[in-house]
Amino acid sequence: MSAIISAFKDADLRKKILFTIAMIILYRVGAQIPSPGVDYASISGRLRDLTQEEGSVYSLINLFSGGALLQLSIFAIGIMPYITASIIVQLLTVVIPHFEQLKKEGQSGQSKMMQYTRYLTLGLALLQSAGIVALADREQLLGAGIQVLNADRTIFDLLLLVIVMTSGAILVMWLGELITEKGVGNGMSLLIFAGIATRIPTDGMNILTGSGGLVFAAVVVAVIILVVGVVFVEQGQRRIPVQYAKRMVGRRQYGGSSTYLPLKVNQAGVIPVIFASSLIYMPVLITQIVNSGSVEVTDNWWQRNVIQYLQTPSSWQYIVLYFALIIFFSYFYVSVQYDPNEQADNMKKYGGFIPGIRPGRPTAQYLGYVMNRLLFVGALYLGLIAVLPNIAMDLGVGNASSAGMTAFGGTAILILVSVALTTVKQIESQLLQSNYEGLLK
Repeated sequence: MSAIISAFKDADLRKKILFTIAMIILYRVGAQIPSPGVDYASISGRLRDLTQEEGSVYSLINLFSGGALLQLSIFAIGIMPYITASIIVQLLTVVIPHFEQLKKEGQSGQSKMMQYTRYLTLGLALLQSAGIVALADREQLLGAGIQVLNADRTIFDLLLLVIVMTSGAILVMWLGELITEKGVGNGMSLLIFAGIATRIPTDGMNILTGSGGLVFAAVVVAVIILVVGVVFVEQGQRRIPVQYAKRMVGRRQYGGSSTYLPLKVNQAGVIPVIFASSLIYMPVLITQIVNSGSVEVTDNWWQRNVIQYLQTPSSWQYIVLYFALIIFFSYFYVSVQYDPNEQADNMKKYGGFIPGIRPGRPTAQYLGYVMNRLLFVGALYLGLIAVLPNIAMDLGVGNASSAGMTAFGGTAILILVSVALTTVKQIESQLLQSNYEGLLK
């Protein structure tokens, strides 16, 4: 408690923490406000029934939004359009020279890329809102024949619903950017954190009432073990020793010190899991929008396989694809964010070298070799943690309350622990700058 009291004694840090809490509360309030034209009573009754059924591909996306998606609230689309836009913009930095040049221009280039991300977010939010509203209008969102919109709706009511949900997605993006700029931690990650955290009590109660106390106790023990394992790996580093040679600048002597270059085991963080989760449900959404009929298996090969396999998170096809996407985005994200050649050049510029390794290209090759080995372990760790609840459902564990299995699964725990660690470290760094003792002892 003394560390928490110290955090609130710092006036600047206190303002940032309170501002972050206020923005999260505003986000959660908006996630509970129904959009116009939605039959909220019908949705509430159907969601109670869904807690006793096997989860769909929307369960994870609904978890990220804190239940706002399937409730069709004003923040139903949530943060996913922004995440998808970020994926596309980062992919374009590899294939389009203009985006690659913007990345190298520093702060001005990053601001320009942020603008592109915002414009793309608007387009994706409009597309996803229209898709969700189309599924709700066809009575396919919560199951075939389930009415979630008012019976006397018109085309103008549907257009208003699309506009409201699109505006909600843009407002969520703005809230996330405000938290990053004026609060503590990464705004987008904290909003996802808030959505998952608010679902834990309800989903825990669903497991307790649906599967009994023994299963609930087993889930709690498994979650504790999972949290310990995630913290252990997230804090793991490979420290590469770096020696700086002595050099004279004017009459002053610099260098001659020894330090280390910390390379995290999980260099990519939770970004690959979020990226994979945001992309894997897109084929199902597009297929259901294009398919004017029901969600029954059709004669079309694409629709038949997408509906049959990707819509069921417990199928081995879904598990393999989800695992492969996480591995791919782990390598891709680290390759975009971390350049061994640039790191080696910076070390050489300031007179640093790794003992036993020549500066320049040999250093870059060594750093790339070490990073690839760490990345292999980190990607496997992310993939295995993320697919744990899917494997459990495939083996028949927790079928009575699979929504709860998703909320207490590896992806949710991974995001909660990673975001919490990152936020606490940022608070601690500001405490140390103010000569207070840190939160971590």
